[in-house]
Amino acid sequence: MSEGPVFGRVALIGLGLIGASIAHAARRGGAAATLVGWDRAEAVRDRATSLGFLDAVPATAAEAARGADLVILCTPVGAMGEAAAAVAPALAPGAVVSDVGSVKAAVVRTVAAALPDGAAFVPAHPIAGTEHSGPDAGFAELFDGRWCIVTPPPAAPRRAVARVAEFWERLGAKVDEMSPEHHDLVLAVTSHAPHLIAYTMVGVADDMRHVTESEVIKYSAAGFRDFTRIAASDPTMWRDVFLTNREATLEILGRFTEELFALQRAIRTGDGELLFDYFTRTRAIRRGIVEAGQDTPDPDFGRIHRGRAR
Repeated sequence: MSEGPVFGRVALIGLGLIGASIAHAARRGGAAATLVGWDRAEAVRDRATSLGFLDAVPATAAEAARGADLVILCTPVGAMGEAAAAVAPALAPGAVVSDVGSVKAAVVRTVAAALPDGAAFVPAHPIAGTEHSGPDAGFAELFDGRWCIVTPPPAAPRRAVARVAEFWERLGAKVDEMSPEHHDLVLAVTSHAPHLIAYTMVGVADDMRHVTESEVIKYSAAGFRDFTRIAASDPTMWRDVFLTNREATLEILGRFTEELFALQRAIRTGDGELLFDYFTRTRAIRRGIVEAGQDTPDPDFGRIHRGRAR
């Protein structure tokens, strides 16, 4: 790994939690010589300017991308095509374009079609986040020890892929590579379906009129609190995720429904042995996540992120 900046000028298109955190982490790790950013919301641009984590906040996406060695699209996946089209005319020959979307196959198709010949598109997905959004939510430690999955299309230059991987390593992430289609199936299991289930469970609690709001809040156990934390995530981002990764998400939801019916039957028939064996097997998954360094075994009565309380 080189000691100097991985890229000279890095442009961040979208200055929410992920965009702002990339800026903080890149500054900390010396991954970029110059950091610029743009957001479609003027209020967000003004706030990013006042927070001072960027060297410049131009008035347009094209201006931000002009002369950039790396442009990262940090928008909801439904807006990736529009963002790519906005920066395309300003891209220098040989510029690398990446993204942070949690859906990859649809993004590869949409973004690649908008970019000019000569631009290297290397999609990436940092598996990190909180339920908070906006430039104030960003912090440098967000990616520390987390995975970033790089999903280059076959035509992506290998040198560009290696530089994007090194960039994310400088931000504190561990990097893996897989195809866009495989990524979408994996994330449907580990992220997309769980979010939809969390939204559903919170919605069910809201629909139970005989359970007052004060009771739900007052007697929230850890499981329901985790559901509400997940369900507080950005609604625009998650709407786009489900609409662009519908096939993989529906496949996983179908399997989830089958498992749920099996547990339903076990409860109805009093099959304690099946329930015990099932819970024992699934408990091991949690242990595996902790052993892999993706979470800690510490009691979680209000999650605390490294470097910053939430």
